[in-house]
Amino acid sequence: MNPDVFRDICCQEKRGINTDVLEQILYIAVEIAREGREGRKIGTMFTVGDEEAVMSHSRPLVLDPLFGHPPEKKHISLHDVRETIKELAQLDGAFVISNAGVAVSAARYIDVLSDGVRIPLGLGSRHMAAASVTRRTSAVAIVVSESSMVRVFDEGKIISEILPEIWMMHKHGLFMDQPATKERATNEILVRTRIDI
Repeated sequence: MNPDVFRDICCQEKRGINTDVLEQILYIAVEIAREGREGRKIGTMFTVGDEEAVMSHSRPLVLDPLFGHPPEKKHISLHDVRETIKELAQLDGAFVISNAGVAVSAARYIDVLSDGVRIPLGLGSRHMAAASVTRRTSAVAIVVSESSMVRVFDEGKIISEILPEIWMMHKHGLFMDQPATKERATNEILVRTRIDI
């Protein structure tokens, strides 16, 4: 993947995010957005990095299915872990991924403080939770919408939107929701294209 992509996502020096882990989680999120599970679209959320702070700002929704397993068995580079994450994505709540790439916890309810957090109208509680937790911690959050859009949050803001079909075709580059994009509607389909300056 193009290393410039991660400058668009977060400043590695400032946030301390492991970009290899972030890249793997982005691919998992895009796969979930494209494939869904058992024939239906699903939404989920991941946090990457600053796992201790994220855990302190969250609580379990159900008994944590990842609790008690050794860290070496929960690394996201393992095929079985990736498939387990896709299966568990059907549960409500967020995944907490450590900066080392370990799936620390699943089905977490993120405590939301909306003070100072502004997200576009029409986005739901998952997006508000992502904005809130990234504003209060050094984590980056990735949200998969049931509409198959993947959004990346940093410092309480949406910093990137990934169109899964285009991501998988190009396997590089993000389509940023900034002035460097152009949108047009064609037969009720929104098309977002990147404008190279």
